[in-house]
Amino acid sequence: MTASVKVVDHPLVQHKLTMMRRREASSAEFRKLLHEIGLFLGYEALKDLPLGHVMIDTPVTAFNAPVISGKRLTFISILRAGEGLLAPLLDLVPGASVGHIGLKRDEVTLQPSQYLFKVPPHVTTNLVIVLDPMLATGHSAIRAIADLKEAGARNIRFICLLAAPEGVAALQEAHPDVAITTAAIDEKLNDIGYIVPGLGDAGDRLFGTEDH
Repeated sequence: MTASVKVVDHPLVQHKLTMMRRREASSAEFRKLLHEIGLFLGYEALKDLPLGHVMIDTPVTAFNAPVISGKRLTFISILRAGEGLLAPLLDLVPGASVGHIGLKRDEVTLQPSQYLFKVPPHVTTNLVIVLDPMLATGHSAIRAIADLKEAGARNIRFICLLAAPEGVAALQEAHPDVAITTAAIDEKLNDIGYIVPGLGDAGDRLFGTEDH
């Protein structure tokens, strides 16, 4: 059975995404909006975390209050653009552990090559959330998740800002057990593997390294 794809269509998310898509949006504005949307994406992707209860004292009375229980979380940032989603996810879950996977895309073959794989050892038992703003061809996400599974991860979810139908289909075929949370599924990929209408290269826009 193929895992779910959730598009977070909240009006605030869609409005902020439009502000990010604009060519004239500055890197500072792009980072701020990605952070804000990342909070919504995190809320949605983690909405089924199990709850337990603990006794606390409020200023009024003792209370059996809900708290998150169960396995801890690990966030995996696919470098470099994944850093833009890592910050808001850590705002939501400051105690999560963090790993990084560095992948560089060959601009001819569009296939990723790995230059960094540094993840916590307890990915084998934790819920692992893989972060990358763009799910275009799907090659990077597929490679990163395959490497995580080889390292022993078994409970994996994927969060992105934008997806192309081709990337969603490829990721679901390669890893049908991995749920996807995104803010939008755009029209298509162009002939160089960019999402259309998209927003350009998320890493360049996030860090101000795009060509002018």
